Amino acid sequence: MDMVLLLTVLIVVFAVVFDFINGFHDTANSIATAVSTKALKPRHAIMLAAIMNFVGAMAFTGVAKTITKDIVDPFTLTNGTVVILAALLAAIIWNLVTWYYGIPSSSSHALIGSIAGAAIAAAGFTALNYGGFIKIIQALILSPILAFAVGYIVYSIFKVVFKNNNLTKTNRNFRLIQIATAALQSFSHGTNDAQKAMGIITMALIVNNYQSSDDIQLWVQALCALAMALGTSVGGWRIIKTVGGKIMKIRPVNGVAADLTGAAVIFGATFIHLPVSTTHVISSSIMGVGASHRLKGVKWGTAKTMLITWLITMPISALLAGGIYLLLNMFL
Repeated sequence: MDMVLLLTVLIVVFAVVFDFINGFHDTANSIATAVSTKALKPRHAIMLAAIMNFVGAMAFTGVAKTITKDIVDPFTLTNGTVVILAALLAAIIWNLVTWYYGIPSSSSHALIGSIAGAAIAAAGFTALNYGGFIKIIQALILSPILAFAVGYIVYSIFKVVFKNNNLTKTNRNFRLIQIATAALQSFSHGTNDAQKAMGIITMALIVNNYQSSDDIQLWVQALCALAMALGTSVGGWRIIKTVGGKIMKIRPVNGVAADLTGAAVIFGATFIHLPVSTTHVISSSIMGVGASHRLKGVKWGTAKTMLITWLITMPISALLAGGIYLLLNMFL
């Protein structure tokens, strides 16, 4: 096996590993509210999320194409194979560290920061496609703000519409609705997050001259969808515990409002082919709902910890990827 083929296979393997880790690291967020309100038993919630993530991942490819060409140009990327390998290794390391400590950081931030950091280490700051890169950064920043605002509005509407309803009956009904909204949110997660690994594999295929367009091949799409579904089936209980209980005490009506908000914002980003952090969107949705319900009911200390992690993820991932690139470049 020649070196180019070997490195391409390694990238595919590590992309699948990244997607698998993303499955139990990020997908937990999409079912955290349903588990915390006991709308779904943990085992059933995980099965539902795994299936819906797979279906969502097979439905779209626009975000994958954005990852392939909008951060760096794969057709002109200097030492592209090593850049991509370094980026994947850095993103995987950061995801595992934050998963171990139960911090819902962003796999999207980690991957995008890692690609940028490794590319800069290879060819300097001119390696970045600034038009596309800035557009992605804007989406990553604005999406949680939008999710907070929409969550606040949606729950405010719920309070007016259901203010005269019997609380016990309302909660029972909303638990049933929450099964559907958890499925919807898991589907939306698959439409956005699973595509990031697809974009990385496609980038590697272009860099190594195995394809000449940014089209996402069916085998790439199916492989990444399956990896995320399997990762979801493993579960991410450390993250579920943080998102489902440490932000606010979630009741079924809160969960439905947060799920609808998260799914809507993620779907919106997917339709315009922009990658967003599903972790940020879902957590911000919960915070927006919580602020509308009772401002003091939100555990802002946990929110502060999340915010700090969100802010440091991209620069740390970039530095880590740059270091790994320089190390790999000495031996490859």
